[in-house]
Amino acid sequence: MSQTRKARRTSAPKKRATVKRKPAKKVKRQPFAAQLATVLPVEEATIRRTGGWLVIALLAALVLGASMMLRLPQMIAWQLGEGVGRLGFTVERVEIQGIDQMERLPVYAVALDQPSMAMPNVDIAEIRDRVEALSWVQEARVSRRLPDTLVVSITERMPTAIWQHEQQLYLVDGEGAVLEEVALDAMPDLPLIIGPRANHQVANFEALMERAPALRPMLSGATWVGNRRWDLRFQSGEILALPEGEADAARALIRFARMDGVTGLLGEGFRRFDMRVPDRFVVRVARDAERPPAPADGDDSGDSDTI
Repeated sequence: MSQTRKARRTSAPKKRATVKRKPAKKVKRQPFAAQLATVLPVEEATIRRTGGWLVIALLAALVLGASMMLRLPQMIAWQLGEGVGRLGFTVERVEIQGIDQMERLPVYAVALDQPSMAMPNVDIAEIRDRVEALSWVQEARVSRRLPDTLVVSITERMPTAIWQHEQQLYLVDGEGAVLEEVALDAMPDLPLIIGPRANHQVANFEALMERAPALRPMLSGATWVGNRRWDLRFQSGEILALPEGEADAARALIRFARMDGVTGLLGEGFRRFDMRVPDRFVVRVARDAERPPAPADGDDSGDSDTI
């Protein structure tokens, strides 16, 4: 019994079977140029040739593009401008030059309506555009005068005529721009033009009257008829119907001025002079006032004299 136990104790321990593990295969990594070629629209060979400079340039472009999208340069410039403003360079005064007839208050309102009053952050171009949108302003120039002044220099539009349209009176310049409404009891000494789009014919009318300056003091108004010709109304009550076309109208007006200078047509009881047809001079006398008048642009017939 004891021998059996000793035999068991002295017997050598059995060795465990060991399994040899195969070494893991190393994953072959792609070169950096190949990896970059999968991301960027550039071939691997080109990346290898240019090396790191291309990578740096592309990264810089990406950073710059992102900053532009985020408006970082503008934000930085704005903050720098605000810092300059805190040093005392802020708008304290607005100096307006060139104003003679228009009101100054609208110009002040535009110049001082800014998101920042720091001089570097004041938008000069935006102020100029808004000032030029005012009806009286033909041209504007805006500049900074350090440390605290904005200078607004204005070229005003010159009123040239009074335009009557839809029972309203407007002051207009030579280009037809409407400057402001005019009260009937405060009309300036300017020619009165009447009719749709007559304001766009101011330059045409001025050039026409320069051909016969002797008639201008006797004129009370002019009507632009059918968007093609003029009817002139004189202070003595007569109406002169001129033909279409600038050249024909000028020749007719010169002829009428010569005839008036010789025979004194105006103020002699005539009612209407019609020169729409070349080489014809149709006259209506005052006694025709009780009869139906001929259409403004129709053929004259009946009680008239032709010269």
